[in-house]
Amino acid sequence: MSGLKDAMDKLKKAASQNRDKVAKGVDTAAEAAKKKTGGKYDDKIDKAAEKGKDFVDEQAEKRDDRDR
Repeated sequence: MSGLKDAMDKLKKAASQNRDKVAKGVDTAAEAAKKKTGGKYDDKIDKAAEKGKDFVDEQAEKRDDRDR
């Protein structure tokens, strides 16, 4: 199970070090999802995208705190 934990740690680290790129990717995915659903679920897609970006920000802040 440590392999999975190591992979998650690496993913979190990479995401926290590339916050802007991840946020742009989340926005791009959200726009694609909105287009596919014809606007029917825009509010839910927006909420999910914000939660995704918030998660990356939280991970970056945790990593920054640990690095101090």
